[in-house]
Amino acid sequence: MARIRAGMSQADLAHAAKTSQPAVSAYESGKRSPSVETLTRLLAAAGFELRMQLANPDTHDASRKKAEKLLPRSQVQGHINREGKRLRTDGRGKKT
Repeated sequence: MARIRAGMSQADLAHAAKTSQPAVSAYESGKRSPSVETLTRLLAAAGFELRMQLANPDTHDASRKKAEKLLPRSQVQGHINREGKRLRTDGRGKKT
């Protein structure tokens, strides 16, 4: 988080960005979303800048679902079961 990386309190950031501490708190907690203009101002007050770029969408999930439809359901379920078991162990068969 930019404010913490800058070593600022919510009050410090609010003052530097010409907004209120409750607004900063609401943005950080996800209760409110700042406009791009406000986000730019908050980041600048913390010594950062907002950069945006166009990128192709992440199609991993859609590609995975498409591939799963080509496999027999039993094979997909077997993979899900193996991965679930692997995630519940530490890799050596011991439960975590």
